[in-house]
Amino acid sequence: MEHVEFIKDNRETLAIILKKNFSTEGIMFFTPDDFSQQLAYMKRPKGYHIEPHIHNLVQREVHYTQEVLFVRRGKVKIDFYTKDKIHLGYRVLEEGDVILLASGGHGFTMLESAEMIEVKQGPYVGGLDKTRFEGRQ
Repeated sequence: MEHVEFIKDNRETLAIILKKNFSTEGIMFFTPDDFSQQLAYMKRPKGYHIEPHIHNLVQREVHYTQEVLFVRRGKVKIDFYTKDKIHLGYRVLEEGDVILLASGGHGFTMLESAEMIEVKQGPYVGGLDKTRFEGRQ
């Protein structure tokens, strides 16, 4: 799929990158149903109607924090690591790009002044949420 990249460690998805120039008609989900954070792209014509709805109370169990970052401005280098803290490589995201960080480890270097919006599940549990380690710069 052009302008979409799946970063993997063997068969496990670590991240999904949606470049700013991705486009398709309708709706497309990039995540499997069992991901606790869902990522989709939607393009609808003027006048398209989505019926009003309420999301039902459904008990869910979240084991790992997954986060989505929207790069509003700037350029950001993201390093990817396995769960064993082995560096797998990096990608550079630019203004308008979106990434879902699904598993493994990651680190960030701002290559330019950057603004990002982060979306992830809560509730936040402070220091229990992350294990920090020495990575690449």
